[in-house]
Amino acid sequence: MVELILQPDKNYVSGILNYYFKNTFRSLPVKGNYDPVTRRLSLYNVPVLYHGSPSAFEVDCIMTMQATLRVAQAGADLVGTFVALPDYKNVCANINFSLRMNADISKKDSVLKAMREFKETYQLWKPSLTDTAGAVTIIQRKVTNYVIEREYTERENIVSDEIEVESDSLKIDFYDNGEVDGDSISIFFNKKLMAFHQKLSTKPIHFDVVLDSLQKINELTMFAENLGAIAPNTALMVIYDGTKRFDIRLSSNLEKNATIKIKRKKGGIKVPK
Repeated sequence: MVELILQPDKNYVSGILNYYFKNTFRSLPVKGNYDPVTRRLSLYNVPVLYHGSPSAFEVDCIMTMQATLRVAQAGADLVGTFVALPDYKNVCANINFSLRMNADISKKDSVLKAMREFKETYQLWKPSLTDTAGAVTIIQRKVTNYVIEREYTERENIVSDEIEVESDSLKIDFYDNGEVDGDSISIFFNKKLMAFHQKLSTKPIHFDVVLDSLQKINELTMFAENLGAIAPNTALMVIYDGTKRFDIRLSSNLEKNATIKIKRKKGGIKVPK
């Protein structure tokens, strides 16, 4: 299942590519060019999941999309191919596609609208004792994903909250905020990538984090890899510093990252590294 939403501006095009792969929903920003004379569309550097990826370890193929818009009285179709960049050609096969224009694209679906309003406005879900068993535990270390790290720098960091903690050693859990709808995130700590391709659910993604004592303010940032079935990408983050618990709701999208600023109280508890 594939959906391509494009916004033209003269010969320039930007938009979002949504698609399902196995049990993963992805929502990606795309950019390119459109020639109205030839009706030729080109989108560049699109990360498409490698077809042989297992569910627990996703590998991206960086591809270019070349397509032609075909218009007739019966409707319009976008027909083309995803072609891997030279460094990926030996592994990533071409993907042919044909997309049909949706004439009702501007109409909001009332069910989705109601679910979005419920999720973002009314649902105040908190993890219970049965939700405390960690589904994923992340070790505090720098990891590498060139696509996500580049897109992180292109997005605006929005400070969602600022907290003051007693200890320099924190336990941090991420949950989906309300309806589990396929939200997937990456986590940055002090602008360094710690984890990527993490799916939010009612079971936590757990981090044990030691604050950098050389920095007056430490920053934890949630990067949205997709928007889930219901935009935007939302999470409940629970921070525990040994004496106090902070419940913080985060919201990010494909243009903005959600950042938490963390400051340690003077005279607080210092945990040996």
